[in-house]
Amino acid sequence: MDRLEGKVALVTGAGSGIGKSSAMRFAAEGASVMCLDLDESAAQGTAAAIAEGGGSSAALVVDVSVEEEVKASCEKTVRELGGLDVLMNNAGIGRAEWDVTIAINLSGVYYGLLHGGALMAERGGGSIISTASIAGLVGLVSSRVTEFPPVDGSGAYIAAKHGVVGLTRQFSLIYAQHDVRVNAIAPGYIRTPLINETLEDLEAVYNLESLHPMGRLGEPEEIAAAAAFLASDDASFITGITLPVDGGYTAR
Repeated sequence: MDRLEGKVALVTGAGSGIGKSSAMRFAAEGASVMCLDLDESAAQGTAAAIAEGGGSSAALVVDVSVEEEVKASCEKTVRELGGLDVLMNNAGIGRAEWDVTIAINLSGVYYGLLHGGALMAERGGGSIISTASIAGLVGLVSSRVTEFPPVDGSGAYIAAKHGVVGLTRQFSLIYAQHDVRVNAIAPGYIRTPLINETLEDLEAVYNLESLHPMGRLGEPEEIAAAAAFLASDDASFITGITLPVDGGYTAR
């Protein structure tokens, strides 16, 4: 399929996992892709893989928690690749200290919506997809808490991802009359570097799989497929939603 032929996409956190798979999928569907990551070699690796497949790409090192870097990356994408039609706010971290988690997982998305969306509105439209999580729709199952106050980092992650869902709704209204669609994806547990440590423990993997009615973890390519749909004109009347891609996790 060439649903994104002639379009330009920017993907944050494009160096690995869902970001890399989404960048590759966008390119396979015809888009030129700007690959952003805090890890320079990872960003360049994804861009190189796209180029090797015959696609158009470039790479930038960006810290999404810094507003000016996000704004500048959007502007540079327009200058270097000729436009900005698709923005995937994907960069994120797992459970960490509150301020760091909020800065990356929530503020980073806000900056993309603010500055990327404004550029799209000025240029006639576009599509923004943000990576939320099942943790943006429900609470996460955790082990019994034995230490108070709890310090597992889940509170910050839950707050950030719920915030992404809220920002998606709000910015879809802000940009609706400017032809900029704003949606989010809520993945279940996906086989990415974010859970590498867990994947080394067979019992832990089994426990995670059991939380999904489909009985398995998801793959990054499955999230990328949903992102490509939301980025394309096939989703032309869809805005303001958070799409669970979670093997039934949130259906229980």
